[in-house]
Amino acid sequence: MSIQLLKTKEEFTKVLNNEPIFFLLKHSLTCPISATAESEYEQFSKHSEVPCYELFVQDARELSNQVASDYDVRHQSPQAILFKDQQVAWHDSHGAVTKQRLKKAVE
Repeated sequence: MSIQLLKTKEEFTKVLNNEPIFFLLKHSLTCPISATAESEYEQFSKHSEVPCYELFVQDARELSNQVASDYDVRHQSPQAILFKDQQVAWHDSHGAVTKQRLKKAVE
């Protein structure tokens, strides 16, 4: 399944209202740790039935801050967040964003 890019609060709200479960990756375009996490996320998404979305923190700062505020998940990047039934079911960041951890989060 391909990763879809989110840029606005409206796009996020549409996903939140239409997907019972999905991942969101907050990705920094300038951080090497984030690049590694994005690679793991991409590998995971290729074999997952769970929809995967991504935002670039530099381009979607307002959305990134809203997610942190609305769901009481301190902003970090890279950061993977699993939403289930419009709530945060799991999240982790930095080196903990791996294909195996993402897979385990949905089991």
